[in-house]
Amino acid sequence: MESLNKSSLQDTVSLSKSLHDVLIELQQRPYPHVPNPPSCKKRASVALILRVRPTYDHWPTDPPSSQNHSLSNRQKLDNFFSQTWVQHGDPEALFIKRASRVGDRWTGHVALPGGRRDPEDLDDKAAAIREASEEVGFDLSTDDCVFIGNLPERVVTTSFGAVPLMVLCPFVFLWTRSDSPTLKLQPTEVASTHWVSLRTLLSPSSRTAEYVDLTERYIKGAGYLARLAVRSVMGFMRFSAIKLTPTESLCCSSIPEFFPSDYKVQHLQSSFQQWSTWCSGNANRPLLLWGLTLGILADFLDMLPPHTAVQLWEYPTFTVPDLRLIVNILTYRLRKRNTLQVTSGARLNNTAVDGQTAAITAPEAEYSNNENNQVGIGGLGVGRYYRGSEKDGEQSSYAVGIMLRGYYERVRVAIYVFLGWRVALGTVAGAYAWKLLRRR
Repeated sequence: MESLNKSSLQDTVSLSKSLHDVLIELQQRPYPHVPNPPSCKKRASVALILRVRPTYDHWPTDPPSSQNHSLSNRQKLDNFFSQTWVQHGDPEALFIKRASRVGDRWTGHVALPGGRRDPEDLDDKAAAIREASEEVGFDLSTDDCVFIGNLPERVVTTSFGAVPLMVLCPFVFLWTRSDSPTLKLQPTEVASTHWVSLRTLLSPSSRTAEYVDLTERYIKGAGYLARLAVRSVMGFMRFSAIKLTPTESLCCSSIPEFFPSDYKVQHLQSSFQQWSTWCSGNANRPLLLWGLTLGILADFLDMLPPHTAVQLWEYPTFTVPDLRLIVNILTYRLRKRNTLQVTSGARLNNTAVDGQTAAITAPEAEYSNNENNQVGIGGLGVGRYYRGSEKDGEQSSYAVGIMLRGYYERVRVAIYVFLGWRVALGTVAGAYAWKLLRRR
């Protein structure tokens, strides 16, 4: 038991030091600005809010004090991480579970605080600060909160990258006090908030999958039976995910999903109805980080030891065996090439492993259908990456974006091949059955 405690302590100290290095890296080398495509005017921002939770054996003895506003952000970082309770603390990130709303593409999803940029916002960073305040009551403009920098901006698109929805801009903030502010959740936007340890996000044992019903995307406006028929043929789409184990959660008690359904009604539900409720975002389902938000965090997590976050990420695929096989065959060389690009162009430093390969520069980017590296089906994956305009000529890129480059085009072809294969198989089976019937 003592050896386990020592190992855990060493891991925590190592993670805290690595986080310090990563935040300095992000502060010194920001990612480039991504302009809007000609057909898309919307921009949105999200905030990755980090804190360090003190551990029992290294609880801060001095009362929390505010940062000196005259210090630079680098000095604030160095002062913060020089404290013993921080060096032995547990770094955490704040997530929200979105409230269930009809027609919302991301209803019930785990996400980062944020939202659409308004005309009165000075810039994308200001939008992230305003949204964090409105959604969860977290004031990121105080001296106790250090602005670190940004993560790669990306174009979010609809199904298979056909239509750009917005440019999404993630920003990183660090809370520097041992006590955190009381959060105030906006009922129409946020169902709950969750502080999750970075060790959970980095652990291979937390990796799982999210299964998504995409029949609404295939046949828009179709009835229940039509969607059921398509689902029975194509199954669900499987996305890489992380199961979150929060250290601290806060639920919004004024929303309907906070209270459990009546026991008798719930007891009389069929297994299929209960399963459908689970898939639709019921409050009792596990907290899963996947899709767009996982894509935002992938490179950030990969900068931290053991540097396996991108390696543990898996390509989206389908649950139906023959469709999954066709996707694997048609994308094999593409996946191999993209993975090679990711692993061959890292920045020459110990923490930042996200500067992978040459790509399109932001000013030169062409927003054509052929060049879009889609965020994914319905904004479920990650998107276009860009080469930074760094003076030393190094290249900034988005690792999961590189891995998905061209992938959804092959998936689209795989679906057509699969449907042709199923039609041919059904035709042969029908002809054989007809022959058997005629013999009788």
